[in-house]
Amino acid sequence: MNIIADYHMHTHFSEDSQTPMEAMILGAARKGLKYICFTEHMDLDYPPAHGTFQADLDAYQRELLPLKAAYQDTIQIGHGVELGMQPHLAARNRDLAKKYPFDFIIASMHLLSGLDVYYPEAWENRSESAVIADYFKELLFCLQSMEAYDTLGHLDYIIRYSPTRNQNHSYERYGEYIDPILQHLIDNHKCLEVNTAGLKYGLGQPNPDTFILKRYRELGGHLITIGSDAHKPEHIAYDFPVVQKLLISLGFDSYTIFWNREPLALPLK
Repeated sequence: MNIIADYHMHTHFSEDSQTPMEAMILGAARKGLKYICFTEHMDLDYPPAHGTFQADLDAYQRELLPLKAAYQDTIQIGHGVELGMQPHLAARNRDLAKKYPFDFIIASMHLLSGLDVYYPEAWENRSESAVIADYFKELLFCLQSMEAYDTLGHLDYIIRYSPTRNQNHSYERYGEYIDPILQHLIDNHKCLEVNTAGLKYGLGQPNPDTFILKRYRELGGHLITIGSDAHKPEHIAYDFPVVQKLLISLGFDSYTIFWNREPLALPLK
């Protein structure tokens, strides 16, 4: 495996993980990784009925810094965050990005019109295709008002939880909404995340899918980050060899990691 960095990982500081931070570090080291970055969930104004998804960023930093020092000769550990986007949150997310010395920031969208697409109520009384189209349109709107990020996380996240999952999903069906997102990333020198959790969830593809990655490359995009979205040690670097082969076949020759919000390119082969 030539991919030596996993830049999307969660611990007990995220609502949906119970894993101690040190357990994730040791798991990554066992898999031969040289770089990791914790990206704890920070979804402001998340629907309270389903949790908070707002990491205690002060406690997170206090636990992380001694571990970074303790394991610095084994693995380089980044201090990151996954900021949940909603149309009204750009200024608050920008303030959070400035408040902490993050190495890396993922911008992700988990909610559509204030509803988490993981739950059935986001899909009730609407066609699947209409919800997915609205998700992509709202995603572009959020990106256009947000500068404080380094990569766009799991662009087609919504298909993980759509009623038919990816059975009816295709670039051709939603390309008119996806192309402007890809072009926005390219024009603003932002990265596109390749998230291997889609493979873990049985979709047979990462997020975004092969056709979106191919289109991104056709448009001139080349800046990518790679993350497993692991919440447990066993999912760290999930199917990285599969994704490596895919990316090389599509014409990518490197991927990007960040330190102090500065990019560093690493070779794919």
